[in-house]
Amino acid sequence: MKYDQIDSKLFIKNRKSFTAGMKPNSLAVFNANDIYPIGADSTMPFQQNRDLFYLSGVDQEEAILVLFPDAPKPEHREILFLTETNPHIAVWEGAKLDKEKALEVSGIETVYWLQDFEKIFFEVMSQCETVYFNTNEHYRANVQTETRDERFIKWCKEKYPAHQVAKSNPILQRLRSVKDPIELDLMQKACDITEKAFRRALKFTKPGVWEHEIEAEYWHEMIKNRSRGFAYTPIIASGNNANVLHYTENNQQCKEGDLILLDTGAEYANYSSDMTRTIPVSGKFSNRQKQIYNAVNKVKKEATKWLVPGTIWAEYHKEVGKLMTSELLDLGLLDKADVQNEDPKWPAYKKYFMHGTAHNIGLDTHDYGILTEPMKPNQVFTVEPGIYLPDEGFGIRLEDDVVIQPEGEPFNLMRNIPIEVEEIEEIMNS
Repeated sequence: MKYDQIDSKLFIKNRKSFTAGMKPNSLAVFNANDIYPIGADSTMPFQQNRDLFYLSGVDQEEAILVLFPDAPKPEHREILFLTETNPHIAVWEGAKLDKEKALEVSGIETVYWLQDFEKIFFEVMSQCETVYFNTNEHYRANVQTETRDERFIKWCKEKYPAHQVAKSNPILQRLRSVKDPIELDLMQKACDITEKAFRRALKFTKPGVWEHEIEAEYWHEMIKNRSRGFAYTPIIASGNNANVLHYTENNQQCKEGDLILLDTGAEYANYSSDMTRTIPVSGKFSNRQKQIYNAVNKVKKEATKWLVPGTIWAEYHKEVGKLMTSELLDLGLLDKADVQNEDPKWPAYKKYFMHGTAHNIGLDTHDYGILTEPMKPNQVFTVEPGIYLPDEGFGIRLEDDVVIQPEGEPFNLMRNIPIEVEEIEEIMNS
């Protein structure tokens, strides 16, 4: 991994918090992600199962974590199973974690090789009543590939049909949504790398460059700063491409007078950042572009203030919708009749601002969090209003990542990233 080793006290704390939510005499199992094939002998770069990483810090394929807080043997209350490393693996793939390094990374003292899994697992299953399975229950999940966790669940139910089962996800939804100070530091690092990459892109952009060339500038700066790269597929959308919300082709030439919507964020140590800025190809906004830009920025500033403890996510979006409606009326994009006759299920403002304003962010770009519960301190949310005008050939979205504070306005992890019109123009023309 490119990132600096994370203090194991984070993962020790996370495991303690998770096991505190388990039923008596139960164990929980977490599997690493698969390495997914592309074709022939090619594979996609490995990314760890975020739940396993959250609880162990282990960033290695084929790992299994078993948590059994009521185990009769103290050494079986936390167990890590890893692929046994050897000189052959070290030559061809690089050395894997040995038992000493695994302890250093995770804080877990009991480490077995994978070849012993079924034997040890049989022993602990004979001593417990309930097994917690790890499932992905994110509200936006749409998984078509069978995961390693899912294969394990099938095997375990067949092998141990008399055990009660429970879900780890509800516990993790609450825990992962509230960030530890160490996590916030890692997210700040991801945002700082995003800032460096964005400033590089500002200097590079001019009429005639291609969207993919701007993407390459981001990649260079991210990798240079020990990021794996983008936390999600980047959107480099010039001109009318910005009106395609999930435009990712990034293959068009940037034309003089156009705007470019840059939805780009670096990851660091598996933690995400998520930033959007909209910049002028020529280094200067037109009066109309500036008018729309400042309206979006005004909504963003006001919407940010409302991310405080106790706020309900669904109600927050309704209030932001009212704020955006007011701006669209001032801009003349809506009139009073549009608002009076609107469908409550699809308000008038949705014609120009059709997506949500905020989502949890952390180990996943759209991170875990129970959205029906009030917001809490140290949760991290995006703020991302936009106005999209296909008839005028541009769209504008602005987005930052902010940490909810115990009192007052949230803390902006992207506070140092240029956003005002004057800042953007000054850097592009310096």
